[in-house]
Amino acid sequence: MTPLEYAKRSIETMMRRYRAEDLPPKGRFHYHQGVFLSGVYQNYLLCGDERYFEYIKTWVDSCIDASGALKDADMRQMDDIQPGILLFPLYERTGDERYKALLDVLTKVIIDSPKNPDGGLYHKAWYERQMWLDGLYMGGPILAQYGAEYGKPEYLDFVIKQVKLMREHTRDEKTGLWYHGYDDAKVQPWADKGTGRSHEFWGRSMGWVPVAILDDLDYIPETHPDRETLKSIVKDLLEAICRFQSDDGRWYQVVDKGDRSDNWLENSCSCLFAAALARAVNNGILDESYMTAARRAFEAVTASLGTDGQDIVVGQVCVGTSVGDYDYYVNRPVSENDLHGVGAFLLMCAAMETLDK
Repeated sequence: MTPLEYAKRSIETMMRRYRAEDLPPKGRFHYHQGVFLSGVYQNYLLCGDERYFEYIKTWVDSCIDASGALKDADMRQMDDIQPGILLFPLYERTGDERYKALLDVLTKVIIDSPKNPDGGLYHKAWYERQMWLDGLYMGGPILAQYGAEYGKPEYLDFVIKQVKLMREHTRDEKTGLWYHGYDDAKVQPWADKGTGRSHEFWGRSMGWVPVAILDDLDYIPETHPDRETLKSIVKDLLEAICRFQSDDGRWYQVVDKGDRSDNWLENSCSCLFAAALARAVNNGILDESYMTAARRAFEAVTASLGTDGQDIVVGQVCVGTSVGDYDYYVNRPVSENDLHGVGAFLLMCAAMETLDK
């Protein structure tokens, strides 16, 4: 099957399992649904099946009231901001002012969120002085697109600053990989007392980073003085990640410790890395030799898929995960067809379909 055919089969599986308004966590505006529906949207752009667009719209509409206010969301955390990215195509298509009003609210929440002394965003308001890699995906692309479309260049500068700070605080000089978290206060149990960094390279957290930056770059003008810096950051990270690709073609839950018997190959990070590699090749950030790594990952993930009647099952996906030590990561439960796993799979399929064309 082509990447798009895999994607469509996966989307159809999820649409059979869930009415849009029942996607878990039901009723809450949250990144689980946001990541999945972002993947649906990318494949909708390739195939034009209007049922997919309507599915996205139905979910968003189930989460907002007549004034455009969210019914259930926690604006103290980036995780409940991310689905706002879906509001752009909805507003463009329908002109419904509720979508624009909510975009105005969500982007201002990001700008006004608590920050470290150097300006780095807390991942959650109650996680004082903590920055997590995940936050670049949860808050960056929505802010970049808003800044570009609504004449807020300072929002683009804000997004770029977060990327540069995250790299400064989490990148390991020896491997080029990025640690999952950074504690500016250096007091968290997982934080190194000297650097404030966590101690492990968790796959999915790193997977969000190049995907987020590539999304940001879609809206950062060619003339922006930091555009080339962001491209070099993506290139550096993806080159580092490729050095740890397994013989199987996927990546391990703890990326640099594939030699340990209790570590395991994880599909969501593998999908995100493959998506980023394909997009970076398409954008000229990486040369075409990296197509091989992307295709190996795609083939390994698709070979791992299960079936349940006519349904396709994306398994070997780590459940939602905080910052921790090695034992914490490798002992996390795995799930099947959870939304961030399927969402990552759909993002990979869309990127690979575009690469193959």
